[in-house]
Amino acid sequence: MKHVYKQVAHSKHALIAAILIIAVWELAVRTLGIREFLLPMPSRIVETFLSQPGYLLRESLDTLVTTLGGFAAAVILGVAAAIGIVSSKLLERTLYALIVAMNAVPKVALAPLFVIWMGTGSAPKITIAMLIAIFPILIDTVLGLKSIDPEMLNMARANQAPRGQVLWKIRFPNALPSIFAGMKVGVSFALVGTIVGEFVAGEAGLGHVILVAQGSFDTPTVFVALVLLGVLGVLLFKTLELAEASMIPWHASHRHAATEKALSMNADEARFSVANAKQ
Repeated sequence: MKHVYKQVAHSKHALIAAILIIAVWELAVRTLGIREFLLPMPSRIVETFLSQPGYLLRESLDTLVTTLGGFAAAVILGVAAAIGIVSSKLLERTLYALIVAMNAVPKVALAPLFVIWMGTGSAPKITIAMLIAIFPILIDTVLGLKSIDPEMLNMARANQAPRGQVLWKIRFPNALPSIFAGMKVGVSFALVGTIVGEFVAGEAGLGHVILVAQGSFDTPTVFVALVLLGVLGVLLFKTLELAEASMIPWHASHRHAATEKALSMNADEARFSVANAKQ
């Protein structure tokens, strides 16, 4: 229960801070008479969303689906490439160096090329999202797969363990914390890549909403789209955190919370037993 109380307390503090910021924002715009196309009031942003919720939620769903497609492709290709790099010295000297060099090229500059090659559908947006998200996933996965205790590898070799078993039973479980770290960075990058793709080639999505609203100086709609993007980013990040906590509860980042939860449960059970004994 103590762990739950801490989470509730942290959420309460964040909520209070957000309410204070919104209140100051609303008061400042009203007091200073700032024009709406420069900075709309929070109440006006809420009104804009409530005036067309169906349309905005559909565009949010389109952005979410594209982001998940690019992120899934980045995870599959990034982890596969990392396994190949760790398993082969040739790939490490060639593919790894090539990927690092390609990462230095701004992906926004490549976006028009993908529109020429793939058209204006979902394909270029997913590709851009994948290219932006894949690098942190690849780097962290390579780091995790290489960060193995040499004594453990020597023991596996002494027992003549096949390379496949060493990879899946020793290297891969040990790399999971690093993989999840790269995925949590990558999912935010995938959302950024999706918006870039929607700016360049989108006919739908929140990026397209921002472009259309910007062209007509509809600043409240731009702010609504930005808030929805923030909500999507938080939901994706928190989903990965929950998946990480369920798959690697033994990791140090989750062990303390699990220990507190177990101690709290034991304390509750003890109080319950004492209450029954008194009866």
